[in-house]
Amino acid sequence: MNIQTFFILYAISVPLFFIIDMIWLGVVAKDFYRNQLGNLMGDINWIAAIIFYFIFLLGLTFFATYPAVIKQSLLTAATLGALFGFFTYATYDLTNLATLRGWPLPLALVDILWGTMLGATVAAGAYQVYSWFLS
Repeated sequence: MNIQTFFILYAISVPLFFIIDMIWLGVVAKDFYRNQLGNLMGDINWIAAIIFYFIFLLGLTFFATYPAVIKQSLLTAATLGALFGFFTYATYDLTNLATLRGWPLPLALVDILWGTMLGATVAAGAYQVYSWFLS
């Protein structure tokens, strides 16, 4: 593994992820999450959220974007990114659905779909930016 390539891909992914996810959470689906979570929703623990984002992006880079660069395939980036997003968000949402009283099924389904789309979009976007400027 070329560590320099890995960290360049990671660095490209960070702003892509934050911009896309903040638009989703702060604008597009803001009311949906608030309505679904109701009393379950508290203040955001930004430290935990940022740690999650950085860990998620390490995994996305390792399991999706970097392999796609090695294979030189945008489709691989999108497919592996979608799978990574699906598995990680499904783990979170289905665990909450299984263990937390009142965790809404519609929220779980939408959030899993969102994680799938987010993983695909960020991995494909990072791959594309890397390809345009660095390969």
